[in-house]
Amino acid sequence: MRVLFTTIAAPTHLHAQVPLAWALRAAGHDVRVASQPDLTEAITGAGLTAVAVGPPLGADRWSQDVVEEVAERWEFTGDELWGPGGRMRWELFDLCELRRQRLTYDYVQSVLTAWTSLDHQLSCSAGMIDDLVAFTQDWRPDLVVRDPVTFAGSVAAIASGAAHARLLFGLDVFGHMRSTYLELLRGRVPALRDDPLQEWLGDVLARHGHPFTEQAVLGQFTIDPVPASLRLPVDHHYLPMRYTPYNGPATVPDWLREPPTRPRVCLTLGRSFRETLGGDRTAVTELLDAVATLDVDVVATLSNSQIPPGYPIPDNVRTVEFVNLDVLLPTCAAIIHHGGSGTSQTALIHGVPQVIVPAVLLDNHLKSSRVAEAGAALCGSAEKCTARELRALLSRVLEESSFAAAAARLRVEMLAAPAPAELVPALRRLTRALR
Repeated sequence: MRVLFTTIAAPTHLHAQVPLAWALRAAGHDVRVASQPDLTEAITGAGLTAVAVGPPLGADRWSQDVVEEVAERWEFTGDELWGPGGRMRWELFDLCELRRQRLTYDYVQSVLTAWTSLDHQLSCSAGMIDDLVAFTQDWRPDLVVRDPVTFAGSVAAIASGAAHARLLFGLDVFGHMRSTYLELLRGRVPALRDDPLQEWLGDVLARHGHPFTEQAVLGQFTIDPVPASLRLPVDHHYLPMRYTPYNGPATVPDWLREPPTRPRVCLTLGRSFRETLGGDRTAVTELLDAVATLDVDVVATLSNSQIPPGYPIPDNVRTVEFVNLDVLLPTCAAIIHHGGSGTSQTALIHGVPQVIVPAVLLDNHLKSSRVAEAGAALCGSAEKCTARELRALLSRVLEESSFAAAAARLRVEMLAAPAPAELVPALRRLTRALR
């Protein structure tokens, strides 16, 4: 088969695709990865063949673009747009609401309108979509696999006659919100139905000679690496796949080869939130103060810019800008992190109990709460958690065996799912059936 993976130019989105891309490549299939030019180096650095489409996304400027678009299109006042500390109120884009009484037509419509106009159209520009369609019509892939927000992949697949699927990197919050909205729309008379996502994708597909189809939103099927016990209830065709960590090229540092003499704790705020959205909501000093008096060895993946000048690093803390979590976490008794998908999934597959101070981004809050409900984590508030409270959370996770036991159960559940290589035959069969 010819298989095209496509994602917006966000390294963590690519990382979720690399293991399956290589599984297909190792099985003898022809694989390409298409994204904006910003991601070309990361794609080729993973040993895969890159196809650059459209203008650069400019991930380092994306946050400012969103702010400007919000202000212009929604006419928010400063108080509505900015939260404490002058930070963007990402709650405006909250896809994680599950309470039925809150999921009214007006609420869901406003969230999906915000995502469509302020994210999807910025992330998948007309130039990117047109270039991707042109490439697929020339290369003729059998299967297109896209990340959850790269709708350009579905458009290109439909335009070229390919089967197409989504590959998730976290909870299917887009699928859940979309299915909720379709249910709400069915309860309204046609004249009062407003579907911004259908309107946008319908215009894009019409430009390439095809009518809108709901498959352009969620794909013909979805590959899901999240443990079944944590998933959201969505009526859709899902293929489970074992999560296989890929954190980019890395080496094992000498100090990591030595076994720890006391419990090791990983402290990380992740790179995606820092690099793409420009900051950390959690005070780094609170996190470091929380572990300073505990009898643990801490490995903190923090850049120099995250540590305030003159702040004394505690004696039990080793700071490193980056270390491969897939190598580090098997040596850890616990992890403190921001709730990012790659970090959370890597902790789950290694059975490491978690203390999560979730950032307001995509599914971070919801996923963190579901891991906590499963007994494998405790959660704190990014805005309110003090060093004392964080210390208490970490102490519980380290001292109470129930957290390690719950993390081990989730690990067993994840290991029972097919590995990427084991999923390849099913992808071949589905592709033949859907084309």
